Amino acid sequence: MTFLLDEIALATARLAEAGVPSPRTDAEEIAAFVHAVRRSELHTVKDADFDALFWEGVARREAREPLQHITGHAYFRYLELAVGPGVFVPRPETEVMAGWAIETLRAMDVAAPLVVDLGTGSGAIALSIAQEVALSEVHAVEVDPDAYAWAKRNISEHGQGRTHLHPDDLAEALPELNGKVDLVISNPPYIPPGAIPRDPEVRDYDPTRALYGTGDDGLGEVRAVERTARRLLRPGGWVSVEHADEQGRAVYLTFPEDNGWRDVRLRQDLTRRDRFVTARLGQD
Repeated sequence: MTFLLDEIALATARLAEAGVPSPRTDAEEIAAFVHAVRRSELHTVKDADFDALFWEGVARREAREPLQHITGHAYFRYLELAVGPGVFVPRPETEVMAGWAIETLRAMDVAAPLVVDLGTGSGAIALSIAQEVALSEVHAVEVDPDAYAWAKRNISEHGQGRTHLHPDDLAEALPELNGKVDLVISNPPYIPPGAIPRDPEVRDYDPTRALYGTGDDGLGEVRAVERTARRLLRPGGWVSVEHADEQGRAVYLTFPEDNGWRDVRLRQDLTRRDRFVTARLGQD
């Protein structure tokens, strides 16, 4: 047992007492970041090379600052994205929605799928689609200047020249693509005004603009996504929008047949909670 591994064990106990959901993993991630090694290489750090900055990072995490703000990156599917204050930290449940979109696009009889990500934040969804769907062209929309800066940084590194960033509002974005898009996807703000997120990492650190939706139910942006998708999609194109687990029925009803929607479906995340709605624009 090395000195660093002993310190990680102590840090794990501190983080667990503070209520951090994954104390061992977070302690190891902080140690790996501070010592510039992989988690699998922590045992190779010599006692003389121990950096006391490890405990500074542990103290920040103990105060429930997001791990991703401490290390400066977040993992999303096969990507390592730059994140920090001013941008929503992508979550594992959103990976499920991105996976659905990738599978749907691969199944389409379209040589070069055209995709729009409304409210891209860090660019996680847009970049995953561009990386995993061959020849796809992805337009990422983000109106918030702080989030836009993070998305620009990530797209510059991972965009492969097929991800295009637009500083537009999701309700008015990309009129030049009306009727041409194969898939629209969005993780918009949807927390109702006045609601308080349970997790301190969300409540105290994620930007409020990315969290709180408009309207009494917080679904104003979801309704805007429905209208924008109806405008952008070609007949037979698909839309997917994320929501809170208790909002599934309300979001499902946002895509009525009278507006041309078909095959509307509630879909679940890995914890079997309603997490996103998908719908296809009718061809009749």
